Amino acid sequence: MAPHNGSMSKPSISPVKWEPPKTSGLLPSPNLPLLHILPVPGHGPEDVLFLDGSILTGLDDGRIVKVSEDGWQIEVVGDTQGRPLGLEAHPDGRVVVCDAVKGLLMLDPASGRLDTLVPVGQENLRVCNNAAVAQDGTIYFSDSSQRFELEHWTADLLEHSGTGRLLRRTPDGRVDVMATGLQFANGVALAGDHVVVAQTGQYSLDRVRIDNGRVEPWVTNLPAFPDNISTGDDGLIWVAMASARKSALDGLPAKVPALRKAIWALPEAFHPKPDAFIWACAYDAHGKKVKEFFGRHERFFMVTGVRVTDGRVAMGSLNTTTIAWFDLPENG
Repeated sequence: MAPHNGSMSKPSISPVKWEPPKTSGLLPSPNLPLLHILPVPGHGPEDVLFLDGSILTGLDDGRIVKVSEDGWQIEVVGDTQGRPLGLEAHPDGRVVVCDAVKGLLMLDPASGRLDTLVPVGQENLRVCNNAAVAQDGTIYFSDSSQRFELEHWTADLLEHSGTGRLLRRTPDGRVDVMATGLQFANGVALAGDHVVVAQTGQYSLDRVRIDNGRVEPWVTNLPAFPDNISTGDDGLIWVAMASARKSALDGLPAKVPALRKAIWALPEAFHPKPDAFIWACAYDAHGKKVKEFFGRHERFFMVTGVRVTDGRVAMGSLNTTTIAWFDLPENG
């Protein structure tokens, strides 16, 4: 998810009718452990990645920074001159960067060198969002929308036309499309012989078989908009829950496309806003929710990226100038 800053002309939308799954609308009970809040030198640290005892994140001005876990040391390790979103470790020690403006990139954090693997435009790539990397170097990555640029992500949710895709880049450079018709394809994670992809606009996590590309519903009817996802070193699929679902999208407007078109025509100040809380969940191989953390903090909110390594949970956010982390409780 991303904020709309008004720098681009507003596109028109052609909403389609759909029937959202029912949800209770209830929020979890607060249970966040002690949070460590780390300021970053910019806005919108969307995703996070543990790297050499520090946490890597990308900012909305294109810089990728490494922040020590105590927050005292901050180093710029790269600059895409675009909009870095998802970050993923590559087996060769480099970092895969999903940049919404530049495409699928590879960063050497030691030297700052950036190589373009799949530029925006190639294979019709439009909004490169998140990735997962197999041990052989194959990269699975999402293209959120064929209709709208990242700045207008709310247009994609309101239209609900389902033009998101999951793509694969093999180590020899070949790129192929694994799945189409996704509702704002977002987070990507590997789970055995499947790739899990978050459909933000469908409130779901779906599995895509690696061998034949078949899309299978996995976790449906989430109570929130899923954003980036990742496979923790605990084997669980961790999900950043960016915001609770909105009646402006789920209620009558879902059934009456003209109402959603009217919502889009309103000034930005009147559009539904993400919630200012912290929410992250973890699912096991059977799609059962086994961990959930929820709470509030005045300096950190709207979780868009989550990463778990060595018992620590790091989180990023598109709406703050901080990242956060906490220790997993021993009792889970």
